[in-house]
Amino acid sequence: MVGLGAVGLAAAPVLQRGFESVLGATADKDPTGITSLLPNGGGFRYYSVASSVPRRGPGDYRLTVDGMVERPATYTLDDLGRLPQTRVVRDVQCVTGWRVPNTPFEGVPLYRLLDAAGVSPQARAIRFTCFDGAYTESLTLPQARRDDVLVALRMQDQPLGHTHGGPVRLYAAPMYFYKSAKWLSGITVTRDVEPGYWERLGYDVDAWVGKSNGRDDAPTV
Repeated sequence: MVGLGAVGLAAAPVLQRGFESVLGATADKDPTGITSLLPNGGGFRYYSVASSVPRRGPGDYRLTVDGMVERPATYTLDDLGRLPQTRVVRDVQCVTGWRVPNTPFEGVPLYRLLDAAGVSPQARAIRFTCFDGAYTESLTLPQARRDDVLVALRMQDQPLGHTHGGPVRLYAAPMYFYKSAKWLSGITVTRDVEPGYWERLGYDVDAWVGKSNGRDDAPTV
């Protein structure tokens, strides 16, 4: 029995990687089916609102920053990788109840891209679009300028994989995970908040973990 247990412990990482590989391939083909109910990557769940999601890499990934800014910009994956990076370690909390503790994300603080673009004094919000062609999200400008809101390139000390929204996703650490839009492709500075995909279906626009849905007051930002 002890010998079998040791074999199981040794094989577990290999089995986990194999499971995640199969799940990722299945999710690419049917991301709105049963894969949305299965664990993925150490407790994560796979969610997508599109029937399929294209892959992007160093050769064809682009992130645009536009809207109410003085200097619109387009970044490649290499461009983002050359900018100063910040590491944030927090629990990832989904509004549906699952949680992954002490998860490290690394990337460019969103405020750096906003400062480089020169945000208009009349602007009050940000709209995020994704290369799945369907998902959108939003933040107020004060929320977007927090130190723990990243344009993330790495998760759990690895490059951000496709299944987890790579190569680049938004990471809003103090909010429920639906605010951390996967497959990020556009950052548009706007005058007013435009509710995102799930907010239009009734989710909170301000999604502070433990503080949204009327449970108590949101934190000061």
